Amino acid sequence: MITIIIPNYNGMKFLPDCIESLKKQTAGGFEILIVDNGSRDGSVEWIKKTSASDSRIKLLALPENRGFAGGVNAGLRATDSEFVILLNNDTVAEPDFVGQLEKGIRRSDDIFAVSAQMLKASDHTLIDSAGDGITWLGWAYQRGIDEKAQLYDKEKDVFSACAGAAIYRKDILDEIGYFDEMHFAYLEDIDLSWRARLAGYKIRYLPQARVYHLGSATSGSKYNAFKVRLSARNNIYLHYKNQPAVQLIINFIPLWAGVLVKGVFFKKKGYKQEYWDGVNEGLRNRKNCRRAPKAKKGLVTYLSIEGKMLSGLAEYTISFLKRHI
Repeated sequence: MITIIIPNYNGMKFLPDCIESLKKQTAGGFEILIVDNGSRDGSVEWIKKTSASDSRIKLLALPENRGFAGGVNAGLRATDSEFVILLNNDTVAEPDFVGQLEKGIRRSDDIFAVSAQMLKASDHTLIDSAGDGITWLGWAYQRGIDEKAQLYDKEKDVFSACAGAAIYRKDILDEIGYFDEMHFAYLEDIDLSWRARLAGYKIRYLPQARVYHLGSATSGSKYNAFKVRLSARNNIYLHYKNQPAVQLIINFIPLWAGVLVKGVFFKKKGYKQEYWDGVNEGLRNRKNCRRAPKAKKGLVTYLSIEGKMLSGLAEYTISFLKRHI
């Protein structure tokens, strides 16, 4: 059994298209759980009406906005399905989306998650996310963003699944823990995949599973004060939690170089104060984070992650140059 969890906050204008695409899936054996984060736009009423005519659709209405992490966690606690698909409310899925993801994750018990190919709703030839990566400078990034989809047409291991459209093994989620609610929103999916890697599991990218993504539907724009502050704060949490002290010392210079470069970038965008407020909040509250357990395979795993951070920097740089030169 598969449960598709859709977190929703005032997403009434997106939900009908998203749900209609799921009704057209060629695979069966799934239910849809919409977790509403205290919406005030008529979402709850629409979901209740829609679920009355389709028994596969369920509603979990929360009294307040708990963010992506809190909303999804409430959904995870409410299901005992073997697999869980997380899907943004501003997506439209191809008819074989569910079937392709299930096929991909069943290939090996070592696979924790499979990330779908997310294409831009405004241009179906361009990538929105082909899984997520992390760089040696500490930056998380969407693989392939704004590049041609044909360049990302091969299945491969990736550092992290993008929780906007991905399937997860529920038993491994129960083992390593759910999303960290200190994040509220942003980078919580990379934190989760990082913990899974430390526990010895794999994350895959599967281009045959496709969705079309509007993007920034809840936050409202690519860059805004709320998103900049939370992302800056959560980036501190991300590395503090998942890198042991020795690794943090080794990576101190590149990580802080990354923080400073981002500071310059957001100053130019007009978000200098919000960015540094987020960094400072992350530093103040980092010790409240629950540190990830030691890697199951010890040094081998840490060296592998270092390698992925270095290769991530190369991949990010090449992608950036392709888009701007």
